[in-house]
Amino acid sequence: MENFILYNPTKLHFGKDIISDLGKTIATFGNKVLLVYGKNSIKENGIYNLVKTQLKSINAEVFEYGGIKSNPVVEDVDYAARLGRNNNVDVVLAVGGGSVIDSAKIISISIPVSHSAWDFYSGLKKPSKAIPLVAVLTLAATGTEMNPYAVLQNHKTKQKLGWGNQLCYPKHSFLDPQFTVSVPRNYTTYGIADLVTHCLEAYFGKGDASLSDRIVISIIKEAMDYGPALLQDLKNYELREKIMYAATLALNGITMAGRTGGDWGVHDIGHVLSLLYDIPHGASLTIAYPAWMKIMKDRIPERISNLGKELFDVDTYSETIIRFEEFFRQIECPVRLEDVGITIQNREQIFDTLALNKASGMNHKLSTDDLKVILDLMYTERN
Repeated sequence: MENFILYNPTKLHFGKDIISDLGKTIATFGNKVLLVYGKNSIKENGIYNLVKTQLKSINAEVFEYGGIKSNPVVEDVDYAARLGRNNNVDVVLAVGGGSVIDSAKIISISIPVSHSAWDFYSGLKKPSKAIPLVAVLTLAATGTEMNPYAVLQNHKTKQKLGWGNQLCYPKHSFLDPQFTVSVPRNYTTYGIADLVTHCLEAYFGKGDASLSDRIVISIIKEAMDYGPALLQDLKNYELREKIMYAATLALNGITMAGRTGGDWGVHDIGHVLSLLYDIPHGASLTIAYPAWMKIMKDRIPERISNLGKELFDVDTYSETIIRFEEFFRQIECPVRLEDVGITIQNREQIFDTLALNKASGMNHKLSTDDLKVILDLMYTERN
């Protein structure tokens, strides 16, 4: 095992009607609140009113920034940070899925400064303090509710990057599975895919960590056991509950213990696809992962085949890859670029943007030639 420090300061509030504790929790930080959310879904499903009732109960002064995009952009973060800065807010409250909470993390460290949030991503600046962040999760997928990482894109520089800092941990995260019942079928599937691929990124990270491997396997099995069932019964609270908890555990640090970190090469590729074509994050990952595994089968065949043995009771790396593709299709996720309307005519644009974003991963480094092969495999059926 590699040496590691396991640290997670986020207090997780999980379960039915747990939102009843939100008001008094926010009041511990102050009563001037910057409320950040996405489009109209939280107003349509009633979550917005529940949150506002909690804020009213503590006589909070609320400043709102709605409209965070599903693939969040730096302009929204900068604008919201100015709103919070100009009104001297005490706390940032994020209500939404991964994009909203990711944005709120960067907003929380941008309010105390005057420069663009992108300066953190470019390495020009480092945060020294943050406004406290409280999150209310409405989509089981990214695990952002219990980690310090955030993904942001900048169309001017043609980059979509992940970045993290310990100041970005939410102080509190509220997870009521009832809040995910209204999530549509397609985004439910993408969330299941996202949590599975987070586990895979940990599994293929550097370090011999057998217990962390077992945790990864268990979380993926949870998704395999209950994900397809959930798609047949989207209103089922118990199934929503299981997937929500699995998504949190997939990226709250425990799967990384004993490793230097995850690989993240597939996420590098997926981010480029989302940046260019605005496809959902989970969909980009189910397209990229089988192709990535196909070029890795000659480098880490035992690692891939061991995964297949545990998950699918198959013996070879080729069978493992096939079974992953079958599972992704079972949960109605794409596995080829054509499945989301990206034709071979886009190949050069994708490759150039992969190179610009230095998509390579951390453990099993991808060369320029590797990226070309992966790109071809994302178009073909060859195993």
